[in-house]
Amino acid sequence: MGMTPEDKHPRPQRCHNVSRIWYSVISVSRWSLPYVELNAGQIFTLASYLVVLLVCIIKDAPLISNPNRAGFLALAQLPIVFLFATKNSLFSLLLGPGNGYEKLNFLHRMAGRLMFLAAGIHGSLWIRNHLEFSLPILGPQKETSGVASFSLLCAIVLSSLRPVRRLFYGMFFFVHVLTFVAFFVTVCYHTMYASPWIFPPLAFYGADMLMRMLRYRIKDATLVAQDKFLTTIRVNDCDDGWSAGQHVQLRVFFSGRMLESHPLTILSALPSYSCLTNPGLILGARVNGDWTRALNDFARKEQERLHAQDKDAKSTAAVPVHVMLDGPYGGPSVDLGEFESALLVAGGSGITFTLGLLDDIVGRCVKLGRRGGERTRRIEFSWCIRSFGHIQWFSPMLMDIANVAEGSSIDLRISIFVTCLCDPDAIPPIPNCVVILQRPSIYNLLCELIAPSSSSSVESVEDQGEKMERSEWVCRGGSVAVCASGPESLTAEAQNAVARLGVVRGLELGGVAVHVERFAL
Repeated sequence: MGMTPEDKHPRPQRCHNVSRIWYSVISVSRWSLPYVELNAGQIFTLASYLVVLLVCIIKDAPLISNPNRAGFLALAQLPIVFLFATKNSLFSLLLGPGNGYEKLNFLHRMAGRLMFLAAGIHGSLWIRNHLEFSLPILGPQKETSGVASFSLLCAIVLSSLRPVRRLFYGMFFFVHVLTFVAFFVTVCYHTMYASPWIFPPLAFYGADMLMRMLRYRIKDATLVAQDKFLTTIRVNDCDDGWSAGQHVQLRVFFSGRMLESHPLTILSALPSYSCLTNPGLILGARVNGDWTRALNDFARKEQERLHAQDKDAKSTAAVPVHVMLDGPYGGPSVDLGEFESALLVAGGSGITFTLGLLDDIVGRCVKLGRRGGERTRRIEFSWCIRSFGHIQWFSPMLMDIANVAEGSSIDLRISIFVTCLCDPDAIPPIPNCVVILQRPSIYNLLCELIAPSSSSSVESVEDQGEKMERSEWVCRGGSVAVCASGPESLTAEAQNAVARLGVVRGLELGGVAVHVERFAL
């Protein structure tokens, strides 16, 4: 039999179609629904989890007469709850960078709520049976401890709801810890089958605490209150063992707040290749709560005291303190060096994440000479803030990075979007930087990044003897990376912009990767 011309080369077209479908599926999974803190992929994961649990509870089970299976499945969620609650989670280690405990915490919350659901099914049917046969609900140890266990679960679930977490985090944490300890005790009194399910959570928690204790470091540091809204912390003698974009749990020994620790993002690259004039482990704490406000007040008062003692000292003199570090944790899931174009978007204090990534990739490309095979050519750095005065927070660092990138093989563009016309004179002279009085559209920023520029016919970059026009950087299939950090509205918009572009042009661009850091509880 002869072969038709259409049969001779079917595979490339088939592979092309499969790749297009795959890119579309991945893009849709990133879509973030309005008023929902999860994307479509996470919602699908949780829905699958719920279906599996309900099938296990219902299938071939005489629940009405014997609701014990639901109770056993409630206990079976305990290891899952603790597996995704610990900072040094086994899953985080297996999944690699960018999948830290903060990214997996939604599974911890879902496992806890499904545990509550299964316990509710078990308890309600048990109470129904007791009422039907006129048996006492309270009195015997088994029934009383069961009601107590379920009441504690109710307290845990209600206190962990999103509004409570955000408005009363201290109370949430206190209730969370104490009620779980009490739940362990009461559920063991309720049934002898609970004990085997208690040991794995205790093992996970114990291993996590041991690893954290081994990683604790006490260091000298300095505080600088940039204004009444931001405090920067520079940790001394800590030049390795971390990377830009990761975060640490920081405990500052000041004014009776020594027992509190808070997560802060590392906003600089390693000193060995950082673009900053004064490199090191630098953190930024935006005033947004009791602890950050107390830290800022302490730093400003100490700066005033130092200035009063020495009139020649700067009003923003560094305040020496002792700190304890736990970490680092997290980090970006995408390596910007693997992409030819990168869009870094931040809102407010979210710049602490994107600024570190910018310092890192510019340093690797320029100072290290692309030693790791970095392909990045074009970077769009966008920062959305409320006031022109906020630019001063990080303008020296942005100027350092922009000066290093200027005249190199990196085409860096910095755009600062201001949403309030306040203090318009506070605009520093940062190279290749524009300040715009409006809120940005991330999708438009992304489209402008991948579109050939009007000057691309005459502008080019040179690396290892090869010239490449800017309009070709993306067209050659180098792919695009998007990293966004800040409030949920901004990160959700970034995910949706990448999802939209991925469906339309994902295959053509060679892929569009995204990583977001939500600055929310």
